[in-house]
Amino acid sequence: MKILVVCQFYFPENFVISKICEDLVRQGNDVTVLTGKPNYGYGYILPKYKDIKYEEINGVKVHRVNLRPRKKNRLSIIENYLSFWKNSKTWIKKCRENYDIVYSMSLSPVTILAAGNLYKKKHHVKHVVHCVDLWPESVLVTHAVKRKSLTYKILYDWSKKLYKHVDHIIVGSPSFREYFADVLKLPNKKMTYIPQPSLVENSDVPPYQYPDGTNILYCGNLGQIQLTELIPDAMKLLNTDNVKFHIIGMGPMSDLLVEKINSLNLQDKVFYHGPIPAKQAAAYFQSADALYVSLKGEGYVGKTIPNKLVMSMAFGKPILAMLKGDGKKVLEEAKGGIFVEENANSLAIGIEKIARFSKEEKENLGNANREYFLHHFNLEKVGKDINQILIDELS
Repeated sequence: MKILVVCQFYFPENFVISKICEDLVRQGNDVTVLTGKPNYGYGYILPKYKDIKYEEINGVKVHRVNLRPRKKNRLSIIENYLSFWKNSKTWIKKCRENYDIVYSMSLSPVTILAAGNLYKKKHHVKHVVHCVDLWPESVLVTHAVKRKSLTYKILYDWSKKLYKHVDHIIVGSPSFREYFADVLKLPNKKMTYIPQPSLVENSDVPPYQYPDGTNILYCGNLGQIQLTELIPDAMKLLNTDNVKFHIIGMGPMSDLLVEKINSLNLQDKVFYHGPIPAKQAAAYFQSADALYVSLKGEGYVGKTIPNKLVMSMAFGKPILAMLKGDGKKVLEEAKGGIFVEENANSLAIGIEKIARFSKEEKENLGNANREYFLHHFNLEKVGKDINQILIDELS
């Protein structure tokens, strides 16, 4: 198949779409990606990419359109979204290449889908969307807009229209079906549940050398719905100096997190390592005693299976989880972790419980997670399932 993939984010930005595209190539497909210039989390276009419009990465043909860099203020985020929406459609209008099918990954924002829908209409092909972030629900959970506002109504109507015109929606969590039926009133859309593969997996880099004691790792986005600001508060409550908490990632809450670590004088207990490329981050996963996964359990987004959970299961480690919905169900089925509530006191109790685990207990929990991951979430299985859906849509 000749596949046109549309997603605003792509390598070197850390999103699973890059791994999925490379796996589709491995399966014998000709894959072209329409994306933006990398800027997510940096606040600027990476200098080496300012003049790059086309490149090939591991067999994937990557076309990059200009966009406004995403910074931390709301206006720049809006400009970032709208600039890709506009420039990706312009690229489609000028495109003379014939593709068999369009596959879009719907991360924020949902406006990513506009270019795929335009190619579908122009060339009379199918458009399959892999939905891993719900709109306009995401803007409610982050409190960017209020449900009764005019802005929400505009986003609701726009989102519904974009979803309505796609042919097949792959949902990243089972409960997404409820959102499309109950909220967007699209109960008859063709949908299939396929999870995201792990963003980070084992690599040949040597394990990171943590300090002595129990070392717990959080790796992922630092946004409002991840509740990472509770980590310093919980660590301040501990009665032991034997536990260290390590944080990798970037996002809107990065500065607040660092400020809280410093204000609580936790520099010797909570370590912020900043953003780290996926391959290097694997070193931190390999040698951690436990992995922390958190997601605010609010609305339909709070029911999601976060990619952090999939990553953590891939490394066969015990998981300390602040989860609800589909994510909690997965970890309960795997029997590889413990759960805490959305407050610092409960998190502190969970951290102390992890610290008391014996080596055998940690190995048993980790092995249960790894076994579940291999059966449900590995890239080979996910890639094969996505490829089959694309093939089915062509028939």
